Amino acid sequence: MSDNPLEVTPELTQRIEARARHLWEAAGSPPGSMDEYTERADELIRMEDAAGTGQLPNPMTQPDPVPGVLVEEASIQENLGEFPGGSSVADQGEWRETPMTRDELKHGGDAEPGRGDAP
Repeated sequence: MSDNPLEVTPELTQRIEARARHLWEAAGSPPGSMDEYTERADELIRMEDAAGTGQLPNPMTQPDPVPGVLVEEASIQENLGEFPGGSSVADQGEWRETPMTRDELKHGGDAEPGRGDAP
């Protein structure tokens, strides 16, 4: 058996076909649905082959490093949400959300809010 779980070997293909035929016969041999049973059999066999994968030790909780496993420190702490290049790159606050009033247009945008204008 190969170490690569994604490699399709003749032995794996035979196991999948045998399991698919067993599932298909157990379901009453419905016509025209062998492809579905082949997919199910493929998933089941791959799950069975990888059964112990979830039981490997977590390298982050081990006091001594696991041989052959390199765990890198998280580099997310370097970026605390700032955009590179300052505020000219961000999309918040660059444009006015509401159109200018007539008074602002006449006086260049420095007009005091009048009656009915938002504070």
